[in-house]
Amino acid sequence: MKKIKKTDVQWREELPHDVYMVCRRHATEPAFSGALNNCKDVGTYICACCGQELFNSTNKFDSGTGWPSFFQSISQNCITKKEDTSHGMRRIEVQCSKCDSHLGHLFNDGPEPTHLRYCINSLSLKFLKDK
Repeated sequence: MKKIKKTDVQWREELPHDVYMVCRRHATEPAFSGALNNCKDVGTYICACCGQELFNSTNKFDSGTGWPSFFQSISQNCITKKEDTSHGMRRIEVQCSKCDSHLGHLFNDGPEPTHLRYCINSLSLKFLKDK
């Protein structure tokens, strides 16, 4: 996979403001505000910045948190995990491995079989419905 490298100015010019703020500035959309939180369609969730496939709808679950939640990514190679100590907490941030876009955070309170919860901002994703 070839890594995508762009300047902050390029990202700011290419992305809608709200997507830029979440994906490039690590903002968080308000709970229950994202268009993909209640999506029940079958398909693939891709990175809003570069189009890399990240999550399958079959791995999505309703966590009740207000953000799209998944118990597993499409592959271990599509997600980068980083320690995040902002806001006085210790969390695991998840990013797109291709463009370093901020997606959300990873928690250990998900369902079986992984017990993981990828808590992802809707704004960091696009959804491709299966045909």
